[in-house]
Amino acid sequence: MKKVLFASFLAAAAVAVSPIALVAATANVGQAPQGGGVQMSQEEYNAYDAATKTADPKAKIAALQAYLDKYPQSSVKEGVLELIMGTYGQLNDAAGMLSAADKLLQVNPQSLRALTTEMSLHKGMADQKTDPAEKQAELDKAADAAKKALTATKGKDIDQATWDAMVKQATPYLYSAIATAALNKKDTATAIDNYKKELAAVPVEQTATPGPFLQDTFFLGSAYLQSTPPDFVNCTWYTTRFVELAPEPYKSQFAPTAKYCYTKYHGKADGYETVQAAAKSSLNPPADFKIDPAPSPADIVAQTIASTPDLSTLALSDREFILAYGKKEDADKMWAVLQGKDVKIPDVVVVEATGSVIKGSVSEDAVQAKAADFTFNLKEPLTKVPAVGDKIVIAGTYDSYTQSPGQAVPVMITMKDAIVEAPKKTPAKPAAKAPVHHAPARRK
Repeated sequence: MKKVLFASFLAAAAVAVSPIALVAATANVGQAPQGGGVQMSQEEYNAYDAATKTADPKAKIAALQAYLDKYPQSSVKEGVLELIMGTYGQLNDAAGMLSAADKLLQVNPQSLRALTTEMSLHKGMADQKTDPAEKQAELDKAADAAKKALTATKGKDIDQATWDAMVKQATPYLYSAIATAALNKKDTATAIDNYKKELAAVPVEQTATPGPFLQDTFFLGSAYLQSTPPDFVNCTWYTTRFVELAPEPYKSQFAPTAKYCYTKYHGKADGYETVQAAAKSSLNPPADFKIDPAPSPADIVAQTIASTPDLSTLALSDREFILAYGKKEDADKMWAVLQGKDVKIPDVVVVEATGSVIKGSVSEDAVQAKAADFTFNLKEPLTKVPAVGDKIVIAGTYDSYTQSPGQAVPVMITMKDAIVEAPKKTPAKPAAKAPVHHAPARRK
């Protein structure tokens, strides 16, 4: 499910993040960088002071860049580049911000502000891409910047309190970028790990209001759904939490996904309201949380055998289900009723055919898989062999069966003395009689 579906959801959220918001949260954008007691010549100081005090943002960027061009080895170069990057942010100029961030990383590869900016910008660019490869490339750039930011170390000119505040502000968004890139390329394990780290990095109340953290709660559930094999229990929890806390129309739009995960695991919808109440009140499932699984096919077979006094009354599809999925003792009970009995089977889809043997699909699963679940050994050779894909009617006698657990078609039923019934001919319609034309009556 693509994040573009959440565009207006995020736009309405007060806590929605942007590159400009992140930079503003971690830097005093409107202030000049401090030299920390650095000595400058009077000429350099005058140029520096004039540039940093320029009011118009565009003129300020030009003045700051002119200062760096004249003093490329300036001891406050990093701070000036941060100020340029932030001022581009005031102008909502993403390209300018990215260019400034690139230059800042050349000076200091550990710059948390530059890495966070690049992460957020590339993630935003990915949202604008329609080509899957281009989209993934931008997401990977965002994830790469995020990984570097998570390992960045504090510079000597930043006090510990400021650094801690920057890290706290940026961390959840960094994990989100890594998770998003991973989920987009089906790396669900990495996505799950980083979505969980993201949500753990913010106060739980922030995950319960419309915004990026509630959105990513849904994508965490989606990652569980896309896992191999799918984790329907965790999918149920996190997608249900999103649905319970999201406003309309998102509540109704994504409710089917949450309920699908529940019913896919549980088999039916009963008891789902208990999960809804629990997920709404807690970010993560409690340690003892569980959903009772649906009965296995073998359990269903056992229940059917126990509750059906006369197995011969079962429909053909039920008989085949028992032979395919029942434990051997249950399947043998069904087979004891069928072996040697004659049956006519309509709508057999031909998979393979020779003059003496026809293999065909009878069950819906076999038809969908285009695989045979019946082998018909013919009583008499055919004069005309049916084509693959033809639907035919065959009468025959149950002869044997073989279970193949784990296969697309888990049973092969063999019939003997089979006869292909000729299709009934539709009676020809009588030829239409020519209309009788009467001469118009003459006037007397």
